[in-house]
Amino acid sequence: MTYHIDYAYTCHAGKVRPNNEDNFWCCGEHLPVSNHGTEEIRTGIRLRESLPVMAVFDGMGGESQGEMAAWLASDSLEHFYRENKGMLRKAPELFLTEACKNMNQAVCDYGREQRISAMGTTMAMIAFGKKEAYICNLGDSRIYRFSKGNFSQISRDHVLKSCRFGKAPLTQFLGVEETEMKLEPAIAAVPYQDRDRYLLCSDGVTDMLSDREIEEIMKLEDSIRDIAHALLTRVLDKGARDNTTIILCEVRADNRPFKTWLLQKKG
Repeated sequence: MTYHIDYAYTCHAGKVRPNNEDNFWCCGEHLPVSNHGTEEIRTGIRLRESLPVMAVFDGMGGESQGEMAAWLASDSLEHFYRENKGMLRKAPELFLTEACKNMNQAVCDYGREQRISAMGTTMAMIAFGKKEAYICNLGDSRIYRFSKGNFSQISRDHVLKSCRFGKAPLTQFLGVEETEMKLEPAIAAVPYQDRDRYLLCSDGVTDMLSDREIEEIMKLEDSIRDIAHALLTRVLDKGARDNTTIILCEVRADNRPFKTWLLQKKG
């Protein structure tokens, strides 16, 4: 059986922030350091055997340091992915662990060289293997799954739970020297099946929409592009106080040979 991944993604600065500190890495695509988002919903399709990887980054730091941190992480992932596909194929969880170390080092090195004491980025990433989706996150960017009618958050929030007021501080993120904090990404393997949907998003989504609202949209029997558009529209309608990044993907099974399936997709 052939599996392929349909995906749609968008990155929007929102209605309040003057700059965009979010970024992403989606099957080879990401934004430059200074950007105003994607300005549209972008879509694509990847065969499972091509080892698709997708990630969301939400940068933090004064002035333009947040957007630099998010870009450094996405650029680091770009190079690490190209150089370590063998590791991804044979040991996907090790790939995620080492990718996190590599991204963290890139952000830390830049901060050290530029004498910047406070810059970092969250990260939520998914990699599709032969039978399972491998997920990884640091911070409060989230991953949700909608499978056979069941909706759930499958990432782990790294936030200070004892915080009662305001935005809870992060306990894990990219951009902290290992002498200060041990990097401990939450990594899990999740078996997938036909029609499973996965949402990766920055807190620009989750601060504006409840899990119930997200679930209602994820349940729609629409195209992945239309669902991503519906999520973004709902966030914008509610004020979009922060930068917003959405990556939505759906696993599709097809019993036809890949060449036949590809020709029909192109036709």
